[in-house]
Amino acid sequence: MAQKQGVEARRKARVRRAIRKVANGRPRLSVFRSSKQIYAQVIDDAEGRTLAAASTLEKDLRSSLKTGADVAAAREIGRLVAERAAAAGVTRVVFDRSGYIYHGRVKALADAAREGGLEF
Repeated sequence: MAQKQGVEARRKARVRRAIRKVANGRPRLSVFRSSKQIYAQVIDDAEGRTLAAASTLEKDLRSSLKTGADVAAAREIGRLVAERAAAAGVTRVVFDRSGYIYHGRVKALADAAREGGLEF
């Protein structure tokens, strides 16, 4: 178990390092997925603050979603975080997949965020 956590931590650090190189001052759209929920944040690393966030734990979403751990929920979170980022004045971001494979829920969230108006 400890070895697996080390591999995941190294992968996450590698992805973040690459993102910092190409960011050019843009905020990052960070994704975290657990076995039951999915979360997304638009983070300004220069100031160290979150500009917009969305997750499947929000009360209005919990009633409308079947579960927080499927592709439909990820699409909804992607759309919602894009809408909130636009309200905060953010249109261009870099995508931080946090070491997760760009597939399934992570891909669905990214595609929905693009459709919602975020550019990355």
